[in-house]
Amino acid sequence: YQPKIDLQTQALTGFEALVRWQHPQYGFISPATFISMAESSGVIIQLGEWVINEACRQGKEWINRGMRSFSIAVNVSSIQFKRGTIDSVLMNALERSKFPAQMLELELTESLLIDDTERLTSTLSSLRSMGLHFSIDDFGTGYSNLGYLKKFEVEFLKIDQSFVRRMEQNPEDLVIVKAIIQLAESLGLETIAEGVETESAADILRELGCSM
Repeated sequence: YQPKIDLQTQALTGFEALVRWQHPQYGFISPATFISMAESSGVIIQLGEWVINEACRQGKEWINRGMRSFSIAVNVSSIQFKRGTIDSVLMNALERSKFPAQMLELELTESLLIDDTERLTSTLSSLRSMGLHFSIDDFGTGYSNLGYLKKFEVEFLKIDQSFVRRMEQNPEDLVIVKAIIQLAESLGLETIAEGVETESAADILRELGCSM
């Protein structure tokens, strides 16, 4: 679980559930490798369901230990929307764990929202009515069609780590990060920076007005 920190107050605001694979023979296998394999094979549907259930279970356990005012973000593959039953999976996970729906955040890809099908619109509307929140993962690396931000009532934009990690050395990446933050502010959205590994990077993001 990757912690999410409010850059202005330094307070812990939540977590992102991340999957890692430590293979007994081949050692650590990067998500960049096994997630694409899981998607192409269809295994991502079962893997995604397990992640959702585990994140809800862990969240409820933290609540039982006395933690309050946090959220858990879970990446959801477009395959889960197109070929799975994501709405029933989420409903069952929340009911089974008793984890509050309003404390769960779904990270969606730009490519998923670009499809803009009637089924997608209906599914996202159903999930929002349950209390779930939405964010756009790796914003700025895909289509960046701003129309869907309004249509699907997205609340968070995640700045891709490739921009964040290079912004101290590359002025062009810094400009992109600044532009995304300003865009989010103008639309009333919050920004989450991925891959913040140094205090100096956090300072830059804080000065630019990045939320987390």
